[in-house]
Parts: sequence; structure tokens; C-alpha cells
Amino acid sequence: MEPTMRILAMDGALARASAAVWVDGAVRASALAEGARGQAVALPPMVARVLAEAGLAATELDAVAAVIGPGGFTGLRAALALAQGVALAAGCPAIGVTTGEALRAALPPALRDGVAVWSVIDTRRGRVLLERFAPGEDAAAAPPQSLAPEELPDPAGPVALVGDMAGAVAEALAARGIAARLTGSLLPEAGAVAAVAALRLAGRLPPRAALPLYVEPPAVRLPGA
Repeated sequence: MEPTMRILAMDGALARASAAVWVDGAVRASALAEGARGQAVALPPMVARVLAEAGLAATELDAVAAVIGPGGFTGLRAALALAQGVALAAGCPAIGVTTGEALRAALPPALRDGVAVWSVIDTRRGRVLLERFAPGEDAAAAPPQSLAPEELPDPAGPVALVGDMAGAVAEALAARGIAARLTGSLLPEAGAVAAVAALRLAGRLPPRAALPLYVEPPAVRLPGA
């Protein structure tokens, strides 16, 4: 009999905050709040709530997982700081999951196994953060890239789009005569984050620490600029 696996997962990378408790392949409790702001405030009570609903204490967790990016600076930092704190208190590992890994994991297995998946995230600066997955591959083909829409490569075959810029990228590809499949996986959900973390714990994905993944430097304005 395989040992029980209990994972607490959380995300604040994009325009949503979410948390979930995942036990042996299924989400036992979950919560989410829409909105690009307020993850730092929303996540701690959300985490407490899903642990209570799942009937688990933090000390019973086998791992804590969080999305590391690409995404918004504030939301990423809030989720990662919380994940690291809970993991330290629980004495378990804190596992990092990329935005693209989480978005892809939310797709039906037949879809992600049958076609390539592109995760496309809006930088809010007129560029796309692209993370590509070959058919049936849980690991990305390369680290995320920052590209202008006109710099997007032509897919080698059928491709499904995930992420908050999926609609715009589909239009850009259609202008070249390339059809791409839109999916409903636009924002990460913590249940999918936990599923990716479980693959890492099982050795099916390379280890990744719960540290922020920045593809571009944070957008800051110097005083007097």
C-alpha cells in the first residue's frame, strides 16, 4: 500500500488567489478569490480555511506548493512567503510550480497528451511570456521566454493555448493562417498546482524550489522619473 500524500497548494500569480488541500490524487478542500490585488490579505485565511475543511493540521502535510511565476511581483511574493512559512513550521518541503505547469495540469489528460500546450501570460507591457510543452510532456521544453506578439514562433503542429493572453495569441496566430485551440485554463488553480507538486515528489519532474521565477525585471519607476 502506497503512503498517503498530503499537499497544501496556493497561488497568487495572476488575477486570482487560490488555495487547496490535495490528498492522494484528489482535491479535498479548495477556495479561490478573483481579483489581481489583495492576494497578501486573501491567502492566509484561505489557507487556514482549506486546512480546516480538509481536517488536517499543517504538521500533517507532506509538502507545501506554490506558483513561482511568471506572474505579478506582489502576488507571487505573497504566496511564496506564505508557502515557505507554512512549510518551515510543518517541517516539510516547499515546492515550486511554474504558471505554465499549473495551467497545463488543469487540462484534460487526453488534450495535453495529444497536442502541444503553450502557456501565454500577459506582461502588461505589450509582451507575452511563453512557456511551451510538447505533447505528453509534463516538463516544459525550455524556460519561459518574453516575446513581442510578432515574435511568437510558428507551432510545429496542433497547439492548445492556456493563460490570460490565450485569446490575443490565438488571434495573432490566426492572422498568419495558424489555428490554435483555446481552452478554459486561463488562470492557475491551486488544485492543479498540487497535482504538479505531486509529480515532483514522485520524481517525475525535476526538483524546483519555491523561489520566484522572474522572466522580466519588476516594473518600477524611480523617484523623479
